[in-house]
This record gives sequence, C-alpha cells and structure tokens, in this order.
Amino acid sequence: MGNVGAVTETLARIHSHRKGKSHSIRPTSKRVPSWVTHSPEEVEALIVKLAKSGLKPSEIGVRLRDEYNIPLVKPILGKSITEVLKENNLLSDHPEDLERLINRATRLQEHLRVHKNDRKNVRSLELLEAKIHRLSKYYKRIGRISPDWKYSAVIAQLA
Repeated sequence: MGNVGAVTETLARIHSHRKGKSHSIRPTSKRVPSWVTHSPEEVEALIVKLAKSGLKPSEIGVRLRDEYNIPLVKPILGKSITEVLKENNLLSDHPEDLERLINRATRLQEHLRVHKNDRKNVRSLELLEAKIHRLSKYYKRIGRISPDWKYSAVIAQLA
C-alpha cells in the first residue's frame, strides 16, 4: 500500500496548508544507550512519581528525556509509559490526545460565543470536531473509550 510513514504524516497535518516538517527526532537505535544509568525499577518509580504530580504521559516522556537523560522508556522497561500508568491505575479515563482536542474545541467555542462573525474560526472548529470524531471512532474500535461515548458538536448552533 505504499509508504506508511508518508500516510501518517499526511494525517497528522491533514487540515494545515504547511509542510509540517518540524518535529523532534526519535533515537535511531532501539537499544538502551550507554549513558543511561537508571535501572528499570528506578525508571518505573520516576514515571509513577511524575504521574502522581499531575503530568500527562507525553509530559512525563519529555521530562524523562530532558531532566533524567532517558531518551526512550520502552527499551529500558519493555513497555511504554501508558502501560506503566495503566498497571498502576494512574491512566486517565480518556486518551490524552482526545482530551487535548476537546479542550481546544471548548476554548474555540468560548471564543466564538464572543466573536460571532469570526467565520474563519467557525471553519477551524468544524475541522477540529472532525478530528475529534475520527479519533474517537478509532478509540472506540480498539476499546480505549466506551462504545456509547459521544462528542456533542456545536457547529450547527454557530453557523
């Protein structure tokens, strides 16, 4: 079916008109780097500690990379950050990316209540809600959210 990487890059920037090349580069090797001195137990304890302090999984990964010199958790532990959080019952009910999209949509709806003639952002809200519906369909299919979960669209009230 072609290059899978190109397909995911296309979906990631589906509604923007830019190339979207700016992103951090993952480590090339899947092996544990020689400079990582933390044991798997220490890494797991760090993840749990950071999650209890209120950080989301992506923020935990950034903190581990920047402050503790741990580029990837999976080669060290054999499992991802979300799997560690799930084992310790610290994972939130909704996936992080879906929560962030819903928060963005909520902020945009508040903006549009004040600025009713902002047609460009009405369109932005439509595109954002399309992303929410697409992502929620995926999470329902894999069982991450309940099958009866529904996002209520507000586009019809604004147009």
